[in-house]
Amino acid sequence: MATAKTKVEKVRTSSKGLFFPKYPEKYVGDLNNITYRSSWERRFMEFCDANLNIMKWGSEEIYIPYMKPTTKRMHRYYPDFFIMYQNSKGQMVKEIIEIKPMKETVLTKKSSTYDKVAIVINMAKWEAAKQFCAAHGMTFRVLTEQSLFRTGKAK
Repeated sequence: MATAKTKVEKVRTSSKGLFFPKYPEKYVGDLNNITYRSSWERRFMEFCDANLNIMKWGSEEIYIPYMKPTTKRMHRYYPDFFIMYQNSKGQMVKEIIEIKPMKETVLTKKSSTYDKVAIVINMAKWEAAKQFCAAHGMTFRVLTEQSLFRTGKAK
């Protein structure tokens, strides 16, 4: 029979699951439904929760309408994260952040058909996100394994 500790360890090491912040006052959104869909997202959640410069953060709490190029219909894009932090100059910065594997961000000769379709859809989402951010005084960025794990920790 599994102990409570074993169950917690399984939840924390899984690539999908619920996240429970240590500092719930920083979270913007439904505290009972903070879902990560990859270990990278979980790691970024841990970073947002623990980082003293991040004042507020949320996961998939904002939606942005976009035209999906494969269907020519409007859809809702839920970016991975919203963060509000104080930069090195003491200014408050608001960002929308998407976390993706590098292979889903850039078309190459080695891109599979699946990745090519995903990239085209991602580009449409990200263009809509850039426009949304510009209209709301925010910035948009995509983080990949190259930026997330430069030093072995989320940056």
